[in-house]
Amino acid sequence: MQAFRGARLHCDQRIGTRVRRGGRGADDGDEPLSENLHPRADEIDDLSALEFVALMHAEDVAALNAITPRLEDVARAVEAVTERLSSGGRLHYFGAGTSGLIAELDAAECPATFGVAGDRVLAHSVEDTQEDDRDLGGETARRAAIGSGDVVVGISASGRTPFVLGALERAAVDGPLRIAVTCKPGSPLGQAADIAIEVDKGPEVIAGSTRLKAGTVQKVILNMLSTAVFTRLAHTHRGRMVGVVASNEKQRGRAAGVVADLGAASREEAVGALEAARGNVKVAIVMLRRGLNPDEARLRLDAAGGDLKVVLAEARRP
Repeated sequence: MQAFRGARLHCDQRIGTRVRRGGRGADDGDEPLSENLHPRADEIDDLSALEFVALMHAEDVAALNAITPRLEDVARAVEAVTERLSSGGRLHYFGAGTSGLIAELDAAECPATFGVAGDRVLAHSVEDTQEDDRDLGGETARRAAIGSGDVVVGISASGRTPFVLGALERAAVDGPLRIAVTCKPGSPLGQAADIAIEVDKGPEVIAGSTRLKAGTVQKVILNMLSTAVFTRLAHTHRGRMVGVVASNEKQRGRAAGVVADLGAASREEAVGALEAARGNVKVAIVMLRRGLNPDEARLRLDAAGGDLKVVLAEARRP
């Protein structure tokens, strides 16, 4: 077995630093549905630029439409993940190649978008040169210290990537919820999971290049999963990013706008409240709406489990 490389990722660690190697450009092995030639494969070389990008766009739309029959599976996953995370569980993604990169991207965005701790959503990924190492997947899962209250999501276009299968098999020992995200109905990965989200997205424009439609499908499903879960856990409010971490000028401006909007205050008042709340958007909103100081606002939020909707629905105390 190759040496373990520390695939556990917190937020944006290793984003943009992973070594890219040449090769097929697919994410996780030969897959019959993706290796099939596209019906227009033989004419692709002769298409104009506009015709080619129009074909790719049409295929992307078709791939997105292929998710529709699987929305009930996605919703079941959302409900199950929400239940686990509401009790303190963590969300673990496992993927190789493109699937791993997509996992890294989703995990990296969660802290800044939803204000969750960096260890709530973790991406465990390897390069495509390591995807065939089933033992490495198992060792990665073991070192992740997965608990029975956690969630493990295996991501693989083919549904049979050894690294991902090894991770789910080892994770099963610890009793977490296991979810499969794949583009192969009836795949080994789906059979190893408690909930299988299997999208038949059809052949790629370039046979075997699962970074295309398969990657699009995986990205959209992870978008839906993490966004719906953290919305249900009150990390957003009425479509606003009330958990946003203001780490740059754009985000500071966004945070001030959200506080002014939901706090029914001027921009200047919102900036002042944010400063007093040490950048905590929810605390600043409660301060403005309820006439409280920062400590009082934090206590009110803590009593409501961090749910801004609950606090704002309460009658204002004298």
